[in-house]
Amino acid sequence: MSSSQITAFFLDVALIAGLAWAGGTVARRCGQPAVIGEIVAGILLGPTLLHASFTEALFPMEVRSELSALADIGLALFMFALGTEFEWSAKRSVRRTSFAIAVSAMAVPFTVGAGLALWWGPGESSASRLPQVVFMGIALSVTAFPVLARIVEDRGLSRTPLGQLGVASAALCDIFAWVLLGAVMLLCGSGAPWRLLCFVPYLILMIGVVRPALRALMRRAGGEADLVVTFVGVLASCAATEWMGLHFIFGAFVFGIVRTSARRGLPEKVDVRLRQRLGSLSSRLFMPVYFVVAGWNVDLSSLGPSQLLDLSVLLAAAVAAKFLAAAGAARLCGMTARDSAAIGALMNTRGLTELIVLTAGREMGLLDGTRYTLLVAMAVLTTMSTGPVLKRLLPPGDRPGPDAAPAPLSPDSEHAGRSRGVGEPAHDVPREPTARDAREP
Repeated sequence: MSSSQITAFFLDVALIAGLAWAGGTVARRCGQPAVIGEIVAGILLGPTLLHASFTEALFPMEVRSELSALADIGLALFMFALGTEFEWSAKRSVRRTSFAIAVSAMAVPFTVGAGLALWWGPGESSASRLPQVVFMGIALSVTAFPVLARIVEDRGLSRTPLGQLGVASAALCDIFAWVLLGAVMLLCGSGAPWRLLCFVPYLILMIGVVRPALRALMRRAGGEADLVVTFVGVLASCAATEWMGLHFIFGAFVFGIVRTSARRGLPEKVDVRLRQRLGSLSSRLFMPVYFVVAGWNVDLSSLGPSQLLDLSVLLAAAVAAKFLAAAGAARLCGMTARDSAAIGALMNTRGLTELIVLTAGREMGLLDGTRYTLLVAMAVLTTMSTGPVLKRLLPPGDRPGPDAAPAPLSPDSEHAGRSRGVGEPAHDVPREPTARDAREP
């Protein structure tokens, strides 16, 4: 890089960090998760608000590859953090109900999304038809576990059976979505097919070798050693899955799950310092760059009347399918009508998880520019609606307390994916660890 390119790179990163903070602050004051403001800020720095020539002058082509690399590192750290949140420790009643809700909230929107893909046709994408149809089903069925957990905590529901069930159901939906996305990547045939055979040995290595090694390290070492080993492990796991033909996000996610499994039974304080360091760096620097890189491909200003009609149909289909499927399953499991509706509203949260899935689809050639723009707009709008709808359904004076026990939930249930503090409280991840977290066994 030349001196002028290095100067532009640092100025761009500074601009992105500052505007992301401003966008997050505005979003919080409007009662929205900060990540919504950060995503919107990233979109507005693209061709949506600014002319394409101005955007190229602001982010020169010579430095975009470096910004994209920085964004990929941030995405890897976020997916690792997401993987560390999946610790399935819910009571049996919560497991049964959340599994029923998650299956319904995935199957119905998936079917509707696949139908939309068949109705709309292939568009400008050159990919084969089957992966496009399956991917569209995934795009409509995603629920963002991290931002949902944050909304639940902000609304004071994290210790209630309703909040616990919502977070557990969203966690399962995320697992289903990543599995389906991996299947789509297999259908696309990215990379050499024989490399995919290495995925099973990779999982055996992670479970049989890496997990015991991490557990031994967390018992005897800590501080800098744990931080360095975690960084090396995340990046190496990302490289492995990318080489196999899968996206690197799967490597980061798997390593996060393996590390959580290795930590099971050890004091919670083992992870507190690591989360503080990784969370602050990722949420304040890396992820805002990712939002801007994703925003380069979003151009809302180019949407005409026909595209706006498509967006209306997409919004109606996405909201109705997810809401009716989740609320209906909750109602059949014995929950009250109001709590079932609240579950349906929560499961419509898509947030950053949707953006990651859409970016992966764009990179695989499954989405053209217009479809990508429409789906990003759908993800932002459905996530923004969750808070107001939930507030209407559950006013502050009418929320279930922690001792409430609507069937079939138990009042002392521990939800899966409990918000233990990966990242900053202002981001699309659970809150930052506190001193109380460090004292918990």
